[in-house]
Parts: sequence; C-alpha cells; structure tokens
Amino acid sequence: MNDTIAKNIRKYRELRGFSQEYMAHHLDVNQASYAKLESGVTKITIDRLFSIGKLLETEVSEILDLKNQIIYNQDLKDNAVGHQQVENLYQDNKAVYEKLIQAKDEQIAFLKEMLLEKGKF
Repeated sequence: MNDTIAKNIRKYRELRGFSQEYMAHHLDVNQASYAKLESGVTKITIDRLFSIGKLLETEVSEILDLKNQIIYNQDLKDNAVGHQQVENLYQDNKAVYEKLIQAKDEQIAFLKEMLLEKGKF
C-alpha cells in the first residue's frame, strides 16, 4: 500500500483518539492485521478503505491525499511574460478514481438488485 495512505490512516486514527485495537474490532480483523495495514505491509481494498473512512468520519479523498497541485505555466507573447495557473491531477490517481467508480457502480447494481427482489414480495 502507498505509504502516504498508511500514514494518513494512522494520522486520522490518532486525531480521533482511537486505538489500533478499537479500529481492528470495528473492522472485524485482529490487531496484528490492522497494524500491518497501517504500516503499509498489507494492501487495502476499496471496501476496507471506505469502511475506514466511515469509521474515522473522514473522506476517502483525504485519506488518499488527493489534492490538486498548482503548476504555473509561463507564456511568452510579444516579449511580454504572462502566467497561467494550471491544476494538475496526477496520472497515478487515475487508477484510484477508476477503482472508486467501479466500486460505486457495483454498489448501485447491488442496490438495484435488492430493490427488484423487494418489489417481487
């Protein structure tokens, strides 16, 4: 797992005053497994990431540290210098967004199926 994600999970857990044991209990894992997750040894699933975000009352985007970074692009025209601000979203975050969208689509499909089943009763 990305070290930043693991560090952010720990940071937000500590800000909430939660112990690793508390987190492990609410995530239905043992403390040793949770410690591996928080140290970056164990990979985290999207579902687990959302569970952690909910438990910590923190947006997943904050845990993933998805921030726009500002880049200044210099433009030379007629010997004058102008500056244009460009927002840069890193390409490696594209895969994370795609996984989040896929998880959302799967949840929507599951909920639709549940609604259809309830409609049959």
